Amino acid sequence: MKKSNLSSASSLSALTVAAALTFAAVLPADAQQRKSIRWTTSQVGTYGYTVAAAMAKIAEQALGGEYTVTVQPYANPTVAMKAVMNGEGEIAYTADVGTTQFSERVGGFKDYKPTKPELVHTWYAYPMESMMATTVKTAESHKCWKDFSGKPVFFTPAGFMNWLNFQRIFKALNYDFKHVQLDLKANGDALEAGTVVGSVAYTTSGAQLASYWKETEIRMDVRIVNPCADEIAKLKAAGLAVVDVDPKGAFSKNVGPSVLKGVPILFGYNARADMPEEITYKLIKTFYDKRDELVKIDPGFSAMAKDFVGMQVQGINANPQVPVHPGLAKFLKEHKAWNDKWKISASAS
Repeated sequence: MKKSNLSSASSLSALTVAAALTFAAVLPADAQQRKSIRWTTSQVGTYGYTVAAAMAKIAEQALGGEYTVTVQPYANPTVAMKAVMNGEGEIAYTADVGTTQFSERVGGFKDYKPTKPELVHTWYAYPMESMMATTVKTAESHKCWKDFSGKPVFFTPAGFMNWLNFQRIFKALNYDFKHVQLDLKANGDALEAGTVVGSVAYTTSGAQLASYWKETEIRMDVRIVNPCADEIAKLKAAGLAVVDVDPKGAFSKNVGPSVLKGVPILFGYNARADMPEEITYKLIKTFYDKRDELVKIDPGFSAMAKDFVGMQVQGINANPQVPVHPGLAKFLKEHKAWNDKWKISASAS
């Protein structure tokens, strides 16, 4: 699958990538010998891409200028994960639900065989809360998530982690998952035209929206439809959490309920098992040391800053069958948070 078109990137993101290419052309030969770390993310306009682009500079500083960090967008995180395990990158944008599918070789990973070492637990950055949105005119006839069963919905692009999240949500509720594939820019148009009756929205740490959802919210009035009480009970019985989200944290307009209900997933940037221990440890320690600074860059990092170590533990526990990178294991042992039941992947140091 082709990578997303960089022409639609935000100015900050585009400059980050372009600068790396420009420097490679003008710096002397010794500077061009800098090693490369490629971060694969979801497509331009998504939260994962924007955050990775903003953090590239911090990562380069953490590694003492020995590495050039570039951000490479792909159609969705599933493709981004495969790209790294096929040798097209070193660190992949992923989430707990995607890691589960890869581990079990189901969904987009069915029959998939990596050509390089597999991704392992490396660094978890923020939770996202998946929820359902519709238009003001449609909200009256859509009071619960069952009202979207069997109806055309944009569940975010196929392969996105929120798309996977709603697949397991609808499976737990025994609802009909009828997905309509759209370009991110068509989200608002499709809602207004009635091409879809709903669109999955998601907040990051309850405080931030993806770029395309910010654009949608600016141009039209939307309403968030919470799951009803019986649906919340079924989701919890299936092992899924349902969390409260303050609408004022991410949305600039009234979106209906005074408290939003979302089903969270945990996102991270995981490396292949052959990434040197020293490199991953330096990155993790730097992100920990600069966690308050990261919140200033983006409020989506607020949950991580509040409990950085706990978030790493949560990420591992979501898929304890997956090995932990030795760089992360070293960090957690220093913070007295290591569990001897976890498995450490082979070190490339």
